[in-house]
Amino acid sequence: MSLVAHIPDPEQLSALMAGLSAFSAVVVVSWPYVFRNTLAERMKKVEGERERIRQRERARLEAGKSKVSLRVEPKRLFQAIVDRFNLAKQAEDGEIVRKLSMAGYRGHAPVTTFLAVRLIAPVAIFIAALLYLLIIVRPEAPLILVVAMAAGIGSFGYFAPAIFIKNRITKRQQAIRRSWPEALDLLLITVESGMGIESAFRKVGEEIGAQSPEIAEEVLLTTAELSYLQDRRQAFENLGQRTGVEGVRAVVTSLIQAEKYGTPLGQALRVMAQENRDMRMSEAEKRAAALPPKLTVPMIIFFLPVLFAVIITPAAIQIMSM
Repeated sequence: MSLVAHIPDPEQLSALMAGLSAFSAVVVVSWPYVFRNTLAERMKKVEGERERIRQRERARLEAGKSKVSLRVEPKRLFQAIVDRFNLAKQAEDGEIVRKLSMAGYRGHAPVTTFLAVRLIAPVAIFIAALLYLLIIVRPEAPLILVVAMAAGIGSFGYFAPAIFIKNRITKRQQAIRRSWPEALDLLLITVESGMGIESAFRKVGEEIGAQSPEIAEEVLLTTAELSYLQDRRQAFENLGQRTGVEGVRAVVTSLIQAEKYGTPLGQALRVMAQENRDMRMSEAEKRAAALPPKLTVPMIIFFLPVLFAVIITPAAIQIMSM
């Protein structure tokens, strides 16, 4: 009798099942409204933030580009000095223009400024050195010797602009070497995706600008030259001459060969990207290996005297007290 009493009534069982079914249906229908899936919203926010960052970086690059133009007119003072002393003939050989372009200065205005500053700097430094010696130092030496010393100091002004340009070239080449493998990877992806070389260069210039403005500038300038130069080989050669980097020249050679013979470019770009990456690593290892010899002289000059003083001073004090 007890077992029979615990058996549920079929009507109650069916009512219970119907209630559970109704409750499950209500939960299923109301679940998306009560517990919203925020994954899609988060993905949409991330995508929007990524697009905003990209637009901001592109706007920053465009603002930087607007400050640089090949049609900037030189200052009237510099132009008057160049015209008065007929200094324009010094730039006819193209060596000054080539070095300025390697430093990132292009157009007529940087050439005029360089020639004028190279003429003005010795005079300005001579006058400043002469006034410093006569007014502040006041040496006992004769006036002719003081003037000769000021002239020797002023002669440095003639070489100062060239030293500055050389320093700019070195820093620019280092920046290009540091990011050139990544630019080659982007170029490889765009070429293998089916883009033409002009579209690939344009895409690389737009995407690499946030990491390396120097490479972006050179690549976009090459894209412009490819669009209007009759000989596309000249545009590639100009890229190698403007940068002066061996890795860029190797890529230029491969591009010229692919343009001339129709050879596949993807494998060559992949190999050269790896080679440039290995060169960058070997250069870093070389600098790390050269660090201990460079630290030897400072340690001898600054560390050893202090060490000797710490070791010898107590013994000297004890000897003096005895």
